[in-house]
Amino acid sequence: MTRIGKRSAGIAAAALAAVCLCTACGSGKEERLEGSLNDIMSGIYENADLSDDFRQSLENFETYELTDDMETAVLGTDDIEYTEGIVSMPMMSSVAYQCVLLRVDEDRVDTVKQQLKDSADLDKWVCVSAETMLIESRGDVIFYVMAENDTAYALNTAFQNY
Repeated sequence: MTRIGKRSAGIAAAALAAVCLCTACGSGKEERLEGSLNDIMSGIYENADLSDDFRQSLENFETYELTDDMETAVLGTDDIEYTEGIVSMPMMSSVAYQCVLLRVDEDRVDTVKQQLKDSADLDKWVCVSAETMLIESRGDVIFYVMAENDTAYALNTAFQNY
């Protein structure tokens, strides 16, 4: 084999290895999350790197099944199709926060994520605003949080690692 032939073979082998590695990494994030949305939410809270203050405030949070009469207040619209949904939020607080998990048909995940993004209102709370909004997915589960930056990113990391 010539020097150029060996070099091309080496490059091809490296490219193939990179493709395999990327495929393996990418497939883990698209796996279907098993278990109830309540179990997933509990696992996210348990494993997130949250501030002590926020962790203490969790005592005043409730997790509700998302119902038709709550959709506009929580999702910003009632046009989103989902098979199951929950929202976690404080019962009473001056903190702008909500965390939503939706289970949707897998072929609608990107559409629903865009609908959530288009409908989000970081200023929907009285006298307070969320700093950021994150919308992520794994398989057929969409994670949607509006919160203070550190909290939102910590919860997102926990969701991605769940």
